[in-house]
Amino acid sequence: MVDILKKELNMDFDKAVERVEKIIVEEGFSHMLTKSIDEIFKKKLGIDYDRYTIILACGPEFAKGALDVSKNVGLLFPCSFVVYEETGKVYVSHASIMKIAPEAGLAPADKMKPVIEMTGKAVHAAWIRF
Repeated sequence: MVDILKKELNMDFDKAVERVEKIIVEEGFSHMLTKSIDEIFKKKLGIDYDRYTIILACGPEFAKGALDVSKNVGLLFPCSFVVYEETGKVYVSHASIMKIAPEAGLAPADKMKPVIEMTGKAVHAAWIRF
């Protein structure tokens, strides 16, 4: 089963985004992109939406391990964290793409197990710092 991690952050939205970006890099992930989805909604749809930002990251060692098991796991890349506002509170959330891969039939569970364990440790190290 895929765990959805979600944590309320006691800081303003922009500081939360900066904190997530900083921590993922410090924990060995490559920061690929930060994109404000609510700004895209405003620009393309003309609507206001609660603040929602996606932070894309890659752990090269983890990505290679997953691709060595099955090239199809790359369909789930990159790893993402989201920071969003809901009912006046700020949250960070994450789901393990490595755990999703076997459940979606993209890779065998037994071969993904070491990759899942390795990525789980890295995400946990980052998660406790948010």
